[in-house]
Amino acid sequence: LYVPTKSYPLIPLVVFIHGGAWFQGDNSEAKDIALALAQNGFAVASLNYRLSGQAQYPAQLQDCQKAIAFLRSKASEYGYSPDHIGVWGVSAGGHLAALLGTMSGDHNETGLTDLEKASQVQAVCDWCGLTNLDTVQGQAGSRTRIEYDTADGPVARLLGGLVSDKKELATEASPVNYVSKNDPPFLIVHGDIDDLVPFAQSEELAEKLQKAGVPTKLVVVRGAGHQLGSEQEIKRLIDFFKQTLVEGKRQFQVDG
Repeated sequence: LYVPTKSYPLIPLVVFIHGGAWFQGDNSEAKDIALALAQNGFAVASLNYRLSGQAQYPAQLQDCQKAIAFLRSKASEYGYSPDHIGVWGVSAGGHLAALLGTMSGDHNETGLTDLEKASQVQAVCDWCGLTNLDTVQGQAGSRTRIEYDTADGPVARLLGGLVSDKKELATEASPVNYVSKNDPPFLIVHGDIDDLVPFAQSEELAEKLQKAGVPTKLVVVRGAGHQLGSEQEIKRLIDFFKQTLVEGKRQFQVDG
């Protein structure tokens, strides 16, 4: 947890979720960008979640939800606002961030569960995350270096089997299937030559959100692969969270 040392009228919380295809990586990934956010008046929490070698979906989502609920309950103790929480994830973390965001709106007839209410977020930044586990195999082209249709591939590890054998769970694990008009603003960033997660995954989520009327911006990083984090992207990230969390805007404008 990173908290600004200077005082601000409002300190929002940005929760970072790491990547690693759901089976590797940890919460140390965000250190440099977390410090940049803290220097701009944000508290930043970087979390771990159970990897697919430990547990299958929905354990990863539940861990993220419980972490945000815990962080919200500790807001007064740690010194940030419980009502201004954003989530930002990369790759597999982008997938989980998008799930948190699309589950923050009232996406079903029975309303939100207690855990969904406690883990609601007010803004989402998704860097090159998967958004539809049913379509990713078909979108993966010849240059995609991940095998999405094999038993030892990352999606099969996450679900505990191939999508063809886990259709219902794959649908449940796909952010596109929870989109509703009350979802928080989304900034989606993706390199146009990403050879791990097809760019079409971000296009699919952005189109669904825009059709629902959710403020959404899909930024195409020309010539970028799966690694993001340039100075321009960090500035865009900070601008997005300043507008949505500090200024409380649903409609936002960022470069790109």
